[in-house]
Amino acid sequence: MLAVDKVSIEYGARSLFKNLSFTVRAKERWSLAGPNGAGKSTLMKIIAGIEQADRGRIIKAKQTTVGYLPQEGVQHKGSTVFGEVEKAFDDVKQLQSQLAEVESQLETADPETDSYGDLLEVFGDLQLRLEHHDISKMKPRIATVLSGLGFKESDFARETSEFSGGWQMRIAMAKLLLQEPSVLLLDEPTNHLDIETVQWLEQWLRQYGGAMILISHDRSMLDNLTNRTLAFENGGVEQYSGNYSFFIREREARKEQTLRAYANQQKEIEKAEKLINRFRAKASKAKMVQSRIKQLDKMERIEIEDEAATVDFRFPQPERSGQTVVKFENLKKHYGENKVIDGFDFAIERGDKIAIVGVNGAGKSTFSRIAAANEDPTSGDRTEGHNVSIAYFSQTHADELDPDKTVLETMEGNVTKQAAGNLRTLLGAFLFRGDDVFKRVSVLSGGERGRLALARMLLQPANFLILDEPTNHLDLHSQEVLQKALLDYTGAYAIVSHNRSFLDPIVTKVLEFIPNQDPKIYYGNVSAYLEKKHADLEALKATTTSRQATGKSSPTAAPDSGASRKEQRRLEAKAREERNAKLKPLKAEFSSLETEIAQLEEEKGKLSGKLSDPEFFKQGEESTTAMKRFSEIESKLESHYTHWEDLSERIEKMESS
Repeated sequence: MLAVDKVSIEYGARSLFKNLSFTVRAKERWSLAGPNGAGKSTLMKIIAGIEQADRGRIIKAKQTTVGYLPQEGVQHKGSTVFGEVEKAFDDVKQLQSQLAEVESQLETADPETDSYGDLLEVFGDLQLRLEHHDISKMKPRIATVLSGLGFKESDFARETSEFSGGWQMRIAMAKLLLQEPSVLLLDEPTNHLDIETVQWLEQWLRQYGGAMILISHDRSMLDNLTNRTLAFENGGVEQYSGNYSFFIREREARKEQTLRAYANQQKEIEKAEKLINRFRAKASKAKMVQSRIKQLDKMERIEIEDEAATVDFRFPQPERSGQTVVKFENLKKHYGENKVIDGFDFAIERGDKIAIVGVNGAGKSTFSRIAAANEDPTSGDRTEGHNVSIAYFSQTHADELDPDKTVLETMEGNVTKQAAGNLRTLLGAFLFRGDDVFKRVSVLSGGERGRLALARMLLQPANFLILDEPTNHLDLHSQEVLQKALLDYTGAYAIVSHNRSFLDPIVTKVLEFIPNQDPKIYYGNVSAYLEKKHADLEALKATTTSRQATGKSSPTAAPDSGASRKEQRRLEAKAREERNAKLKPLKAEFSSLETEIAQLEEEKGKLSGKLSDPEFFKQGEESTTAMKRFSEIESKLESHYTHWEDLSERIEKMESS
C-alpha cells in the first residue's frame, strides 16, 4: 500500500534519522515510539505530503489514499458542525455527479462503438464504488461519529467558529474517520478527549478497515490498537513486530544480546592486539601480524550507546497536613443557567490519591480550580484542613511564565534550598537537556512551556497537588518519571486525566463528573471504575430487556402517597393509553416505510444485475429507462433511510418514557 524508501531528515549537523525504510501493508497498525523531538511527527508529515524529506521518497499505490490528523492547529469556520463533517463525503458526491454525467453520455452514444464499451466500464466502476460507500446511510453515520466524539445533537447545527481548539480537533477527527482513507495517520489523537471518548475512539479504530500509523503517549491505546512498532532512539530507528509492551520487552532482550556480542568482540580484539604486539618485531611473523591488523581494520565494530543517566526525581516531601485536606459542603457552581456543580458534598482526606474523570464540560477543571482556591463557588462552603499547602497545575499556567527568563532562571525563581540540587535532573526528566536550559521562555513551543510550568510547580513542597491534564505534553519516559515521583509522594493529590496507563498504578479513588448529576465516587483505580461502569450498564440493559419480555415497565406517573392501588392502576392505564395513542400512527408509518425500503432494495438489486450486463445496454431505450430508475431509487433510499432513523429514535424515546 505504502512504502517509506531510504528517507533521511537532518537539521543542520543534527540527523533525526537516515535511510529509513519500511512498508505499510493493508490493515497493519503501526505505532511510532520514542522521546519528543526524535522525529516521529516529522516522519508522519512527510508521509502525509506536508513536508519533504532531505533524501528518499514515499511510494504509494495508485488507489492508496492518506488521511492525516495533526496534534493541533486545525480551525473550521463558515459552516455548521454537521455541514463541515458532511464534507467528508465530497468525493462520494463527486462520484454521483460523474455517474450522472456518464449516464447522460450513454444515452446518446452508439452501443456498437468502442467508446460506448469504455463508457460502460466507467459506469460499472463508478457504480461499484458508490455501492461500497453506501451514501444512503451517510447522515446516520455522521450523527453516530459526532455523538461518539462527544457532540450533543443540539451541537450539530451550531457554527464551527463557536467551538474551542479541542472541539475543533474533534470536528477534524470526525471528518477523517468518515473519509476512511487507506492509511490513517493520527498524531496524539487523545490530547483533547475525555476518557469515555477515548474508549469510543479505540472501539471505532479496532474495526477500521484501513492501515493506521499512530503517535500516542497513551500506553493503553498503543497496546490495544497496534501490532507493529517503529522505535526512534539515539538517532536510529528500529522495527518491532508487536505493540508497545512487546517493543519494551524485545528492546531489553536486544540490548542484552548486543552487550553479549560486544563483550565477545572485545575479547577477540584484545587477543588479536596482544598477538600483534607480541610478534610485531619478529620478521618471521610479519606476514601473520599484517594479516591480523587487516582483519581488525575490516572488523565491523559493535557500538554500545551510552545509557542516559537514570532520572530519579523525588518531590520535596511536604509537612504533614490534618486528616481532612479540603472539605466541600453543598458546593454549587453556576454559569448563568448552566449548573455545572449543584449541591455537592465531598471531603479529600490526607493521603488520598484521586483521579478526576468525566466527559468534557462536566465540571472537572471547574472543580479543580475551586479546590485550588483559584475560583470561588457560586455558593456552599470550601474548608481547608490544618496545615494544608496546595500546588496547582493547569494548562493556562504555561501562559503565565515570564517570557524574558531562561528555562533555568524560571526554575531557580521557584526553588527551595532542599530542591536546589535537583534542578538540572528535573529539567532533564521533562526533556530540557544540555543547552536547552538556557533557552528563553519566549522561544519555547506550547508543549515545552507546558512541561516547564509542570516542572516548576513540582518544586513546591505542597502537601496537596492538583494536576489538570499533566501528561498532555509528556512523552512516555517523562510520564514514568512523574508516575514514580507520585508513588513516593506522601501528600494527597487529585489528577484530571484521561490517560489510563498513567493513572492506574497511582490512584485509589475515581471521582466521576456527570452532566446534570451529582459527581460519583468509585474506589479503586481507573480500570476498576471502567469495569464497574460497564457491569452497571449491562445490568441495566438486562433489567430493561426483562421488563420488556414480561410486559412490565416502570410507571410513567407516580401516584400521590395517599392514593389507593386502584387509583395507581387507573393512572398507569391512562398513561399507557396516551402513549399508545401517540405510538400507533408512528409505528404504522415505520412499518410502511420499512416495507417500501425493502421493495426499493429488491428493485435496485434486480436493476443492478441488468446494468452490469454489457448486452443489456444494446437494448436502447430500455437500458436508458433502467439507468434513470436506478438513480431515482438511490435518491429515494437515501431519503427513506434518513426518515427511518428519525422515526426509530422517536419511537424508542417514546417507548422508554
